[in-house]
Amino acid sequence: MATAKRDDFLSVYNWEGKDKSGKLIRGELRAASVTVVRTTLRRQGILVTKVAKQSFRTRGKVTDKDITLFTRQMATMMKSGVPLLQSFDIVAKGTANPALTKLILDIKTDIETGAALNQAFRKHPLYFEPLYCNLVEAGEQAGILDQVLDRLATYKEKTQAIIAKIKSALFYPISVLVVAFIVTAVIMIYVVPQFKKVFTSFGADLPGPTLVVMAISDYFVDYWYIIFGALFGGIYAFFYVWKRSEKMQMFMDRLALRLPIFGEVIRKATLARWTRTLSTMFAAGVPLVEALDSVGGASGNYIYREATKQIKAEISTGSSLTVAMQNTGVFPNMAVQMISIGEESGQIDAMSGKVADFYEQEVDDAVERLSSLMEPMIMVVLGVVIGGIIIAMYLPIFKLGAVV
Repeated sequence: MATAKRDDFLSVYNWEGKDKSGKLIRGELRAASVTVVRTTLRRQGILVTKVAKQSFRTRGKVTDKDITLFTRQMATMMKSGVPLLQSFDIVAKGTANPALTKLILDIKTDIETGAALNQAFRKHPLYFEPLYCNLVEAGEQAGILDQVLDRLATYKEKTQAIIAKIKSALFYPISVLVVAFIVTAVIMIYVVPQFKKVFTSFGADLPGPTLVVMAISDYFVDYWYIIFGALFGGIYAFFYVWKRSEKMQMFMDRLALRLPIFGEVIRKATLARWTRTLSTMFAAGVPLVEALDSVGGASGNYIYREATKQIKAEISTGSSLTVAMQNTGVFPNMAVQMISIGEESGQIDAMSGKVADFYEQEVDDAVERLSSLMEPMIMVVLGVVIGGIIIAMYLPIFKLGAVV
């Protein structure tokens, strides 16, 4: 423990120098001070010419994509026979994200002080979830760390691809609706009142649609701060409660699966993540009962998380995986039958991987269909809203022209 605390105060130094043959060499060293760096290098027969402390002041954020790339790079180098610590050095030097570099060097320091790789990862739960650490531990124990890291990288890449596709399907309609609301608000607050001044000077009766639009405009002008405050405050409160309330998360997860258009896409994406996680865990040699702990959490949905707990309880009492999945009532027949074949043939990892491939392709196709469907629907909505306002404002002018 003392060593770990002392390591927290170590810094990374970049150095330049010449070896015994006079050749210019460079490197980096983790030490307490410049003096320690010079002393250490001098003992190695290196004539130090320059030492500079590596700065991590540039703020950065370690994203899930960074962790995925890090995993893929580590898997590639370890498969090529590069030693573990050297692999960490290569990856740290190759990244342009200072926060990721610091994270990698911190993990390397823990390993140098005698910690296992999975233990070093567990010290950073913000970046390495339990599933990741459990798989690494299984790989270390079985001596197949390079294979496990390769499966982990593939798992994270496919999971991110599914999430990205769902986000892309949702981003376009949401962004268009937000822009439409802002444009409508601007028209109501600034444009319609100018028309109202002109129409007042006519002294004639105005058409019904025009009166409705003008009444809405008056409400926007008088209470715009309440409208915008309630809207943005409601969105903030919703996400605040969603993140902190388990009941709210349960409700939203149920609702997400019942949505008319997006619900089926979300269900297929959840099934893809569930089966992909099961395949990855089982292929790494993790026992089925232990693997289900990570599988449920990785699904990302409360319904499937609870269903996984039920499956685990039934398997613990001697039931088969296929029967337990059927009893939950949330898995499609195709997925259950494929898992059944894998269970009978002893290839659960391969069959669940094929199920994941199938649902990932289904998500791809569904997102493409949604994109082609949403565009005309959004154009119709925008045409009705914006076009309706414009027509309502021009009706009195058309009426006046007819009288003249």
